[in-house]
Amino acid sequence: MLQPIKYSRGFLQIIDQLRLPLEVVYIDIVSVEDGYYAIKDMKVRGAPAIAIVAALSLAVEIWGKHFESTADVKDFVHNSLDTLVKARPTAVNIFRAASDIKRFTDSLYVNFLSVSDIVENVVAFIENLKEDDVKCNIAIGDHGAKHICDNVGLSELVVLTHCNTGSLATAGYGTALGVVRSLHKKKVLKHVVCTETRPFNQGSRLTAFELSHDNIDATLIVDSAVAFAMKQKNISAVVVGADRIAINGDTANKIGTYQIAILAKFFNIPFYVAAPTTSICRNAKDGQSILIEERNTEEITHFQGKRIAAEGVNCWNPAFDITPAELITGGIITEYGVFKPVDLNDEMNKLK
Repeated sequence: MLQPIKYSRGFLQIIDQLRLPLEVVYIDIVSVEDGYYAIKDMKVRGAPAIAIVAALSLAVEIWGKHFESTADVKDFVHNSLDTLVKARPTAVNIFRAASDIKRFTDSLYVNFLSVSDIVENVVAFIENLKEDDVKCNIAIGDHGAKHICDNVGLSELVVLTHCNTGSLATAGYGTALGVVRSLHKKKVLKHVVCTETRPFNQGSRLTAFELSHDNIDATLIVDSAVAFAMKQKNISAVVVGADRIAINGDTANKIGTYQIAILAKFFNIPFYVAAPTTSICRNAKDGQSILIEERNTEEITHFQGKRIAAEGVNCWNPAFDITPAELITGGIITEYGVFKPVDLNDEMNKLK
């Protein structure tokens, strides 16, 4: 399995995903500024990975930085996290991680620890976030695989997925692609169908790369072939990830997810969302409450720096869309189990 993040105290490298699949190149992240631009420029993407890389960029900078006082540490942590959360606005995980790190740092500050003790404890806290993400992803994968096997009831499953939700989108293993990996381990996965995921091609560049790397049998299709694939390819289930889930189950995910959910409903194919509970936003009562990032229009007007669209045409380039809860027919797969969207709020309240 790919190792998208290489970390030890004071050292961080990530795979530059803009250069995949043609070459695997690790780049150094030595500061919060490096982390910010790696996220903003999509050298790293995927809601869990964004949060982890943001947090680790803070960890590597404060580990080697001199602070005059504990107040300086606290201020630096707060200001850095305030900057990092602005890199991309839709994925909620980075906001959750930032809030948790701030709260933990504040608790150390009020307890009058020394500068070195605060730095040591904050770095250790961030390191645990990384380890917890991998454990969480494996749990998501196993819960999802079991639920699909129990409810779809096929021994040779064909799964369709959209965008990239694997090792490259997390600290390791993956969310929706983690479910695929767990199905593969159970030897019940016959085939994966993955979309190219325009306009940034995370499916063709990244998901296809991961599946090929892990020797999982897969077919790449263009986004506009999903309906015909569902008619022709005996799709057993659809599993996608999420960048933010409202408390009613409405889900923000990569643009194109909504139409796939509509098609799955038409063809009576179970549609699953796989995500950690950190992707669930209690402040968002429904999909209307979720801010949708709009990206540079050159992503759709240009290819490798050359214009491919007519001059003067108007463009709209939302990075995400909202899938209504009622279209998530299979369930929302979390590290705690698989929940129906209608039950999500009650289940989250049980976990408080």
